[in-house]
Amino acid sequence: MRRMRSFRAALTAAATTAAAVGLALTGTNTAQAATPLPDRVFAPYFEAWTGESPAALSAQSGAKHLTMAFLQTATKGSCTPYWNGDSSMPISQATFGQDIKTIQAAGGDVIPSFGGYTADTTGTEIADSCTDVAQIAEAYKKVITTYDVTRLDMDIEIDALDNTAGIDRRNKAIKQVQEWAAASGRPLQISYTLPTTTSGLASNGVALLRNAVSNGTKVDVVNLMTFDYYDNQQHDMARDTQTAAQGLRNTLGQLYPSKTDKQLWAMVGITEMIGVDDFGPAETFTLANARTVYDWAVAKGINTLSFWALQRDNGSCAGSAARDDCSGIQQQTWDFSRIFSPFTGGSTTPANDFSVALTPASGSVTAGSSATATVKTAVTAGTAENVQLTVSGAPAGVTASLSPASVTAGGSSTLTLATTAQTVSGTYTVTVTGTSPSGSHSTSYTLTVTGGNGNQCTTPPWSSGTVYTGGQTVSHKGHNWKAKWWTTAEEPGTTGQWGVWQDLGAC
Repeated sequence: MRRMRSFRAALTAAATTAAAVGLALTGTNTAQAATPLPDRVFAPYFEAWTGESPAALSAQSGAKHLTMAFLQTATKGSCTPYWNGDSSMPISQATFGQDIKTIQAAGGDVIPSFGGYTADTTGTEIADSCTDVAQIAEAYKKVITTYDVTRLDMDIEIDALDNTAGIDRRNKAIKQVQEWAAASGRPLQISYTLPTTTSGLASNGVALLRNAVSNGTKVDVVNLMTFDYYDNQQHDMARDTQTAAQGLRNTLGQLYPSKTDKQLWAMVGITEMIGVDDFGPAETFTLANARTVYDWAVAKGINTLSFWALQRDNGSCAGSAARDDCSGIQQQTWDFSRIFSPFTGGSTTPANDFSVALTPASGSVTAGSSATATVKTAVTAGTAENVQLTVSGAPAGVTASLSPASVTAGGSSTLTLATTAQTVSGTYTVTVTGTSPSGSHSTSYTLTVTGGNGNQCTTPPWSSGTVYTGGQTVSHKGHNWKAKWWTTAEEPGTTGQWGVWQDLGAC
């Protein structure tokens, strides 16, 4: 994951430091007995370079466990890791030591993470930087003993994922540390955080795990970064999480054929990027997505649920591109943390819950006509709540309405999709979302329009926040367009015949 400088650090450092001091008074100055993590753990990433207190944000958000990002060397060729590669932030009690003790005293813990996007692209990930396996192992041991933690994470991506020598050194060093931990009676887990496609690991990710198997290195959790797909497609981020994880489970089944299905799913971890990710609005992880992923993660019995990053769990920059200090979507502070926090320790979903369904779930109309469906809600746990209904995804030329727009769980509403003669023929997905104090659920309606004005565009729609290079095609206002050179934020049809976009004609 990316290590980006925070714009809110200066504003919040004083407040979080004060909060941390207050929290520290409830802790203890003695080392905590190393306690294994729960069988299921929610551990969002904490950006360690912002100047904020992990103990304060843990308490404020309710996230008892944190993944601390990142550890790397200060320069390529070094064997000494620092927090963020900053030599003023060594691995010592003086750096986050009291914060970590406070978190542990409150029943939580941290997972120090080595690597990350910056380290993996600058040769400062420790196994890429250091060629001495024994020194790499000693660095891992120092983190474990300094902070008395029971899991280390390896965030390996980009260049580091193709550095086969570094991969082999890392797995050999981990193997040495695992043997040391076993001899010392110290519990220890290792997780690998890896990029993914929507169908599972790419070949270099599989090769990394295969190398671990060949070295006799135990991998307890494989944590997928289910975002930043960069494929110029519109994404249902919750669905893509599930297909990516299924692909990983299948790969793990091949690498560990003696494990049961339950054991394989218990090796799976998921990290989302909440709100708008680095690619842009086409890859937006919503609160409704979070609720869906939570329910799925509990049902599958995966090990780890996480997101990037705790400092982004607020809506202070709704409508913006990806930033390290806010999600870019409308939300309340800590909304995502509140949805995911019950995952830790095998606890259950909130007492009140409901479902949303459409009958029928699809329909076909001639342009100029209307389609209707019944939106049915039901109480699935606890007591009935008020459910606000909204509809999204209606294409140009289609007006969507709900009557009524608010029901008590167990009640029904009518969805009406009215088309005009100018509606473009094609098949569209319209989403109905119900939101209550306990969370959100969504369901989809597939609308097919025939006899309309032209045909539906099949190329990806143009997005103002996306970078396009020469030769890429998009659709916009019923036409296909091809980029002549690199561009971003230039709307097709507005740059003239000598501009960046070539009009390829109507879809």
